[in-house]
Amino acid sequence: MTGIGGAGTSGMVDWNLAVATATRLVRPGPDVSRDEAREIVAELRRHAKAAEEHVRAFTRMIPEGVEPEDTPVLVVDRAGWVKANVAGFREVLRPLLDKMQERRGNSPGGAVLGAVGGKVTGVELGALLSFLSSRVLGQYETFAPPSREFPSAPGGGGRLLLVAPNIVHVERELDVAPHDFRLWVCLHEEAHRTQFTAVPWLRDHLESEIQSFLDQTEVDPMTVLERLREAAQSLAGGRPEGEEDEGRSLVELVQTPAQREILGRLTAVMSLLEGHADYVMDGVGPQVVPSVGEIREKFQQRRAKGASRLDMALRKLLGLDAKLRQYRDGERFVRAVVEEVGMDGFNRVWTSPNTLPTKSEIATPADWVARVHRRAES
Repeated sequence: MTGIGGAGTSGMVDWNLAVATATRLVRPGPDVSRDEAREIVAELRRHAKAAEEHVRAFTRMIPEGVEPEDTPVLVVDRAGWVKANVAGFREVLRPLLDKMQERRGNSPGGAVLGAVGGKVTGVELGALLSFLSSRVLGQYETFAPPSREFPSAPGGGGRLLLVAPNIVHVERELDVAPHDFRLWVCLHEEAHRTQFTAVPWLRDHLESEIQSFLDQTEVDPMTVLERLREAAQSLAGGRPEGEEDEGRSLVELVQTPAQREILGRLTAVMSLLEGHADYVMDGVGPQVVPSVGEIREKFQQRRAKGASRLDMALRKLLGLDAKLRQYRDGERFVRAVVEEVGMDGFNRVWTSPNTLPTKSEIATPADWVARVHRRAES
């Protein structure tokens, strides 16, 4: 892969070092022969194609006869997932890092941050990515810039990643039917791809919210260093014995009041997207995945339990616990709305940013129904 550092950002983060560090630290995947690996990749591609048809029929988000913009399906290993995500992070964080780079020289803490340098930041980012690379089964990359190694849809569209070693690892850990589990995972990820291909404004809306969040970020280097120290203390369990843990994630540690409002909106959208994908996966599953009940039960148990204490600390720090809540809260919202107004009534949620649920409406679906349906009918 060619270098991914860029002008204006390489001083703050050494992206190439982040990739090299993560690749070096990433844990090896499960043992499979070369022939088995080829078969797994081919099967995941077939399942992704089959899942596309199942999800479209179930969600009714794409009108019959309409063919939305196609997005590539890439089956990758853990190192490939790291490389693809570093490219996406660089794209999304570029405005913030450019701003911090400009401020660094004029800040009282500029010399300190300069001494720490982009290489240390790159190593730290690489370590976090290596941790995550063994846990992600699949991902729809919304903001992925295209490259020769990782193509994406024309015009800056997304791409679907399926992380083969992780899928095999989990199916073995859960002791479930491999073919069923692989299709089940593809159904969830295909639901995400359908969300973004069927709703053209969704990507731009999310990007706008994320950039607004980053624009509000405090970029004084000493403030950033102080927040990172707080995060490190949380990760290391540095609180005095008996002191209550506020449970703040790394994102929450760098919040301003304005960011809290934006984060509330983002949380609602992500809860909707994750919950909808879970609802679709469970709705389609019984028709095409014979052992879906067993898979769902075992997978939910796996989601709920943490591994080591370090793993649980990292999950909290990175906000992964919040992501688990998003699955649960979002799925309850979707289920309640569909029961009340049907699938076509639920699909009004995709009309515009104004019809997306608020954070409070995710918790009380009847309020969303009243706002979007009752008001439209009056």
